[in-house]
Formats: sequence, C-alpha cells, structure tokens
Amino acid sequence: MQNADTLFRGAKLFDGTLSSIAVKDGKIISIESGSGINIPANHVVDLGGALVVPGFVEGHIHLDTSFYGDAWKPHKACTAGFDVRERVEFQRRNLAEAAPMAERARSQLELCIANGSTHMRSHVMVDAVTGLKSLETLLAVREEYRDIIDIQLAAFPQNGIITCPGTAELLDAAFDMGCNVIGGLDPASFDREAKAHLDVVFGIAEKRDVDIDIHLHDPNRLGIFELEEIAARTRALGMQGHVAVSHAYALGEVSPDVVSRTAQILAEAGIAIMTNAPGDRSFPPILELRRAGVTVFSGSDNIRDSWWPYGDGDMLGRAMMIGYRSGFYTDNDLRVAFDVVTEAGAKALGFTDYGLRKNANADFVTLNAEHIPEAVVSVPKHRSVYKAGKCVVRDGVLVRK
Repeated sequence: MQNADTLFRGAKLFDGTLSSIAVKDGKIISIESGSGINIPANHVVDLGGALVVPGFVEGHIHLDTSFYGDAWKPHKACTAGFDVRERVEFQRRNLAEAAPMAERARSQLELCIANGSTHMRSHVMVDAVTGLKSLETLLAVREEYRDIIDIQLAAFPQNGIITCPGTAELLDAAFDMGCNVIGGLDPASFDREAKAHLDVVFGIAEKRDVDIDIHLHDPNRLGIFELEEIAARTRALGMQGHVAVSHAYALGEVSPDVVSRTAQILAEAGIAIMTNAPGDRSFPPILELRRAGVTVFSGSDNIRDSWWPYGDGDMLGRAMMIGYRSGFYTDNDLRVAFDVVTEAGAKALGFTDYGLRKNANADFVTLNAEHIPEAVVSVPKHRSVYKAGKCVVRDGVLVRK
C-alpha cells in the first residue's frame, strides 16, 4: 500500500459502518472498515463518526443574475400569470441597478460551497443583448475558485436565438473563451421557431463537441412536443447521455399515459431531466421517470433574483424539498431524493471521477446524522466540506479560497 497524504478515520458510510478513507494527490486510494491502522499516512484526521457523503452537485444555477449579498430586490409579479418574456424584462431592469456581477457571483458561490456543493453547472447569459460580458466575468470568478469547486458554464440565450439576431454567433464564440455547455430556451414559445432554434443549439453542440442543457418552461402538450423533438435530434446525432432538459414542467401537467410514453422516449435518447421542485408549478414525477431509466437531477436554479426571492444554496435542503413535494416517506424514497442531488447530478453533468469509491476525487461532506434518510429530513447544518482531500469548509464556514 502506498503512503497516503491523509487518512480520515471514523467516517460513517451509507451502510452505517465506521471506516477509514485514505487520500493521496486528491484521490481516494482506499476505503477500509475500521481504523485503517495499516495504512501509512502523513496526516490523520478523525471525523468522529460523522456521516460522510459525496459532495453535492448543484446542477442548475445562475451565478450572473442572483442578488444574494446585494441589496434586497422586492419581487415584481407578472401582469397575468407566469410570463417568461416579462420576467426577462424585470431581470434586465434589476440587473442595471445591481452590485457588480463578480461580487454577487462570489457571494452566491461561497454560499453554495459552504453548504457542501463541490460540483456545479451555472448558466450564464450569452446573447446579442448581453454580449459576452457576463461570461467573461464568470470565467474569471471560476478561475478564482477552481481549487474548491468544479464549475461548468452553460451559454444561455436568455433573450432567445432566432428573435435576437446575432445571438447564434455569440453562442458559438463562447466556446473559444472556455464555455462548457450550450443552452437553449423554450424553442417553440419564446422564439416561435422550434426547428430553427434547435438547429442552432444542436449545430453548435456537434461543431464544438459539447453537451446541451435546454430550459423548457412550456406547458402541457406543447412542452411534450418539444421534448419529443429534442429526443429525436439527440438520437439522430448519437448524443445520448449528453443532453439535459431543465424544468420540463409539462411532464408534471399531462396525463399518466403521456408521462409514461414520454419517459420511454427520454430514456431511449439518454436525456436527463433537471427539476428544482418549484413551489408554484407542477414538476416532473421523479419516481416514474427513474423507473423508465431517465436520470433526474436537481439544482437551486434562481437564488434571490428577479424570478423569485427564495433559495439558500443548500442542495441537501433541496433534496428535502423534492422529497416533501413528491410525497417521499419511505427510507428508499428518501434515498432517491438524496441521489438526485449527488450521484444522479454527477452522471447528468458528466463528472466521472465522483463518489465515495476508490480512484474517485476525494470530494466529500460530513454530516451530523445517523444515515441518509435522516439527513434528508433533518438537513443538518455545521457541515465540513473536503475538496481533493483538503478541508475547504469547517462547521459551515469557508476556510479556504
């Protein structure tokens, strides 16, 4: 056995056993039950029987539009129900009066890290209205925090693609700067040209060899139609496992037989679904989708921004919310809620060196809980967070930047 940099003793694993985790060069080289006394290490850390879980995956967030850490912005209601265009306009006005983006992004990022997120996908506005300024800012912020959180940036056309001339070219240019994922927005309702919108999104994905993550708020059968179109293109290009659809409210609004049929289509196309279980909307039925073989993951989405004033950057709290709203009561169901914010998120985002296993990155969180179901319902605070085997958060306080 090679010498470990650090040996973590007293780690309570999912099955309740006390184990030792040996870490070298930021990777887990061994997990053994007991004290691991035969593993030589330069440093030994006693975790004191805390529950050890993989770092949380913040699968969908908007670092460029949050007002967390800024002055409070009173929420403005739409004039008639939920209207994406009206919300975008509210956002434009609010951002014009907001603190500098880098400050707000750092505040939100540190909130998420302190709550245990070690992996993240942030959408960032890239279109002919915003240009590439927001992306430039978030690329610099990402570099500042590269040692304590892995961040993917998704180029997000908040103002549309077809109805916002010049956006397609900027979306493509974003990948020369360091963007990771190409986004989209309600192809049928926002741009009113689903085919043209998807031509751009999938065209860039194919050209740049990047993943796709499309915001889809459209309701009922319209949303189902768009999911079918996205699935057809995914299969045609052989992009199974590289496409996600965020929100997909329609899956929570149609009949069970339509959900079942659509779930099979999504599973065959390898399309992942992101839901944050929003309070005032129906959302995809998680167990039904998972039974069909669909990967379902989660994220905070908006935190204290122009879309709603809620959000605390806590993915364990998000698991509780998902479980509460889904009627998850059994231990097995509560473990599903936990999986949605950990392993399923890592799978959807393509983080392969993830998890509590040999050869994975040593990214984990310690919790004051007996087991996963208790952690989901009690959402214990005062967590410590380890990135590549080094403590970056101690008792909920960021200690390393």
